[in-house]
Amino acid sequence: MAHTNGSFVTEFVLMGLTDQPDLQLPLFFLFLVTYMITSFGNLGLIILIVLNSHSHVFFLFNLSFIDFCYSSVIIPKMMMSFVLKKNSVSYIGCMTQFYFFCFFIISECYVLTSMAYDQYVAICKPLLYNTIMSPKVCFNLMLGSYLTAFSHTMIHTGCILRLNFCDTNTINHYFCDVLPLLELSCTSTHINEVEIFIVAGIDIIVPSLMVFISYGFSLSSILHISSTEGRSNAFSTCSSHIVAVSLFFGSGAFMYLKPSSAGSMDEGKVSSVFYTIVVPMMNPLIYSLRNKDVKIVLRETLSRIQF
Repeated sequence: MAHTNGSFVTEFVLMGLTDQPDLQLPLFFLFLVTYMITSFGNLGLIILIVLNSHSHVFFLFNLSFIDFCYSSVIIPKMMMSFVLKKNSVSYIGCMTQFYFFCFFIISECYVLTSMAYDQYVAICKPLLYNTIMSPKVCFNLMLGSYLTAFSHTMIHTGCILRLNFCDTNTINHYFCDVLPLLELSCTSTHINEVEIFIVAGIDIIVPSLMVFISYGFSLSSILHISSTEGRSNAFSTCSSHIVAVSLFFGSGAFMYLKPSSAGSMDEGKVSSVFYTIVVPMMNPLIYSLRNKDVKIVLRETLSRIQF
């Protein structure tokens, strides 16, 4: 094959989620429905927020935007594996998918952290909320999230681009992820493994600790609410958020922070389904249906349509 960007491989073949023939068509329709729910849910929230311009749902706007983008980077190409005999992707296309996946998934880590802090301030310091979470602070938190994601994505992508891929070009995954790409490399991957452990470790461990500390303080304050109904509603909201972030960070940690000798790539593929497909579908339901500001935005939009 012709030499391309330091690699002898000019295209990769994505093996997909499973090679079981009987599961191909059912999984295709399952993930088609999942992608439709994810797209309509996140795009619907984005449109609602843009039409009404409520500052209190600024974080939710960014979360919906990120979820829509990175699910669109992954799922359509994944679905092709269920209907094509050979789901190929060019070297440049693979690196591009990897870059945008990293950028959006890392952005989500820090947006979820910002949302947990926002929730903490709203519950623990309600009288100071507008002062602490001013528009400038919210903007800076989001800017910091995207800049961190950009810098860490450049590190991940730069380390992948230094590798050579000589003979084998079949990726044992449904998208171009870092670990299955390392398996195909015909050069030393020691630097890449150290880089993943450090950078991915920072992006998973630091945000998850901050998220659970924030929710810990929030739950502690909820227990002191005198109203039984108010305490129940607040606890229900926080617990649903904790389930979502636990699923996101837990599945990510299982994929990227375990020793390379532990587990198989097939287990990794199942784990990655949660943070690439399930969580983006869940977030609009969890963060919107239990958000009073979203309900206000929805009522305002419906009243405009009626009149």
